[in-house]
Amino acid sequence: MEFLTSPFDWWIEPFIDNVFMRKALWSGLLAVLATSPIGTWVVLRGMSFFGEALAHGVLPGLAIAFIVGGDPTLGALVAALVMISGVNLIRNHSPLPDDSSIVLLYVGFLALAVVIMSSSSGAYSGDLSRFLFGSITGVTDSDLLRQLIIAGIALLGVILFHRAFLVMTFDEVQARLMGLRPRLAHAALLALLAISIVASFQAVGNLLVFAFLVAPPSTAAMLVRRIPAIMIAAVIIGAASVVVGLLISYHHDTAAGATMVLGTVVLFLFALLIRSLSGNYNVRLAA
Repeated sequence: MEFLTSPFDWWIEPFIDNVFMRKALWSGLLAVLATSPIGTWVVLRGMSFFGEALAHGVLPGLAIAFIVGGDPTLGALVAALVMISGVNLIRNHSPLPDDSSIVLLYVGFLALAVVIMSSSSGAYSGDLSRFLFGSITGVTDSDLLRQLIIAGIALLGVILFHRAFLVMTFDEVQARLMGLRPRLAHAALLALLAISIVASFQAVGNLLVFAFLVAPPSTAAMLVRRIPAIMIAAVIIGAASVVVGLLISYHHDTAAGATMVLGTVVLFLFALLIRSLSGNYNVRLAA
């Protein structure tokens, strides 16, 4: 109960006395800014499975970047864009449902990553584990700058395409009649999704970024109705999970990334419980 009996020592002092905690805090908050706004559209459009597949689809790019000594962020971004292009290509030329093309490339990219990792020397395994499971307490100033730039791009894209995403989400035919070019808007949404994933794997790890992308917006959607309010609430929920998760990790020596993500899931379950007890089971959204 130290967080109640000694609030300054538990809540504030770790960030004052430790540089790595302050950097981890900034890294986590930037990850939230990159994922929560675009994650709102992922949740509303029912694209969560694609988000999961894309989160794992960046693994081959990470593995190749480490083997050739390139930039892991660039490698992950290239792999994400290749997967998006592949899904669209198979979707346009295959009679199978959309989820079949996603599953096919999801399995293929994951298998390719395992093959690349298993064929590389053991010296790379530690670095690759960092991106698989996160190393938020080890971020550098250059990592923070990279996150800041990518998060800024993701936020700018969400703002610029807000109207197109909104109309496309609720009525794609209407979007086409309004000249909003839903195919282009969908491609932009996928690109922003890839960017947000790349911006976040440094903080929470590739295997955990999916929960960070979906859980805060899902929780927010049960608490508020308007889409801008959902985005803001998702950022607040994600930020709270970052702060509490980091502090729990610091005081109890747990994995920082996993603790933060677990916090987002706990908040979702708590919001679901409150909604269930109130007897309000329907989520009604407004523009």
